[in-house]
Amino acid sequence: MRETKLTTANRQKWLILSTTCLGAFMATLDASIVNIAMPKITEYFHAPLASVEWVVLIYLLLISSLLLTYGRLGDMYGHKPIYVYGFAIFTLASALNSLAPTIGFLIGSRALQALGAGMLMAVVQAIIADNFNPSERGRAIGIQAMSVSLGLATGPAIGGFLVSQFGWQAIFSVNIPIGIAGTVWAWRVLPHRKGKPQKFDISGALTIFVALTTFLLAMSHGESWGWQSPLVTGLFTAALACFLLFLFIENRIDYPMVRLELFKNRLFAAANVAAALNYLTQYAVVFLMPFYLDNLLHLPPNKAGLVMTSFPLVMMLTAPISGTLSDRIGSRTLTSIGMGIIAVGVLILSITRMTGNLTPVILGLGLVGLGTGLFLSPNNNAIMGSVPKNQTGIGSGMLATMRNLGQVLGVAVSGAVFSNRLAAYSAHLHSINYNQKLVYEQSFLWALRDAYLVAMAVALLGMLISMVRGNLTETTSEMTASQAKCS
Repeated sequence: MRETKLTTANRQKWLILSTTCLGAFMATLDASIVNIAMPKITEYFHAPLASVEWVVLIYLLLISSLLLTYGRLGDMYGHKPIYVYGFAIFTLASALNSLAPTIGFLIGSRALQALGAGMLMAVVQAIIADNFNPSERGRAIGIQAMSVSLGLATGPAIGGFLVSQFGWQAIFSVNIPIGIAGTVWAWRVLPHRKGKPQKFDISGALTIFVALTTFLLAMSHGESWGWQSPLVTGLFTAALACFLLFLFIENRIDYPMVRLELFKNRLFAAANVAAALNYLTQYAVVFLMPFYLDNLLHLPPNKAGLVMTSFPLVMMLTAPISGTLSDRIGSRTLTSIGMGIIAVGVLILSITRMTGNLTPVILGLGLVGLGTGLFLSPNNNAIMGSVPKNQTGIGSGMLATMRNLGQVLGVAVSGAVFSNRLAAYSAHLHSINYNQKLVYEQSFLWALRDAYLVAMAVALLGMLISMVRGNLTETTSEMTASQAKCS
């Protein structure tokens, strides 16, 4: 009888993992699939680029700014309702997206879709942490990371096929049957564990929302609007003021959005910073590399897409293995080695040349994927293992927030460095009367090198942080004290 109960419980937790994998796959697939449809959306609505870019931007801003709020709500009222309602809202918004009659309607329904996607993303890691014991949690997180990689890897190919065969609406309508099935599956499979209802910190939620929104908006448009323009300066000032106000509020209320005592835990704080640095490096690579493959090597989109998939495919194969290993040997060694391998991969990419030999590019991208796969699952496992049981939602939301901040910073920093150095090198080479085509090609390569060297330095910083942070066993007493304080 006891053996039967254990077998049933063991099967149940893997069914739970399946629904989190489906949600993660849908959210990442949707994020990677939309960009390829942007030209067709622009053409369909005859809309200016300044309007169409909000189809992507509103999604990013709302997801990133609400993750902590959703994580907190999950801890208060249970992770299941947040996840299931997120699935349902995401599916409904996908249907509205596919029927959008105007660009304004599409932007509005994308905002609704972001609300659902944020609910999905905010509590995924918490659901895994709630249902897997520490000896298996790394393996589960690794499998879930594999579904994220699968979404990133297949998004461009699936999106290109759907757009070319059925129009841009198909990238949203394909979510409808999957979303309905996923919502029903999540409702049936996920156990409902009641949280600890408390007074919700409205002031903290509003201040952190404004702080993150203004910061991300400034980082996303700093290059085009001008980093020293009054608008960007004002956004950064507002972000800083709201963040300081958030810290002030959180220190003085009984039921804060985030218990700042968590950041006294060296492992939790360092692992979150390392996660942001990892995503910054990732997105510096994947943002600039397509321009190199297209503008300099003149590869057709389908071949460039195949080259780019070497990163997520290697990551997909590595993540479950590293997650399982982290259950046995801990996370510090794996995360440090992972960030070091990423630095080597980015270094290889920084010395690319004008040649038809794609081996160095594929090798560099593959090493970045290998390092990322080694890093992510153990690092996520460490973060979720370092928070008290009654705060797993906040831990999951914080991790998702670091991911989105890292992604935005990766694009912004690499874009700013590349644009600045491209202009400087072009001016220098023009002054000594180089051929116009040669000036562009050489300036591009040097600017790409500089941007990737900055990304390599960020990866090395992430490696250092991973090396000096604490181990999970060193945080037990801190977690116990935090748990007691929160009870």
